[in-house]
Amino acid sequence: YTTLFRSAVSGQTTSSGAQNLVVTNAIRTQLLAAGAALHKLPVSDYTGLVKGQTYYALDPATGDHWAGAALIPSKDSKKAEIGNQDDGAYLVYRQTGSGPWRAWDAGIPGNSNFNCAVTPPASVLDAWNWAPGTCHPRSGD
Repeated sequence: YTTLFRSAVSGQTTSSGAQNLVVTNAIRTQLLAAGAALHKLPVSDYTGLVKGQTYYALDPATGDHWAGAALIPSKDSKKAEIGNQDDGAYLVYRQTGSGPWRAWDAGIPGNSNFNCAVTPPASVLDAWNWAPGTCHPRSGD
């Protein structure tokens, strides 16, 4: 499945320059692996990315790829379930060049009490229709 923000069109370049991209199975697998590594758990502790909460874009100004996604914990992994509950399970990812994806916890969408460890560039936030200076979708998205 392809999961982009409802108003985002895959391949569309926004006025700010960022381009929304399709989340392929290969990208989904890479994001899952980076998220599991961040939480120091095996990939098998997660079953996928939450549909409708996965974003992927290219920032042509830097060549970096950015993604945002919520992990689905396996019902067989108490550690993943607890981590999702406690941390909100939303992650922001960045890939520089052809390097590996790096993931950061992004808290719970809509929670303004969370300090973002990393924030995607304004052009990417604009492409995803996220609030400026944030690291996760708007509440209810």
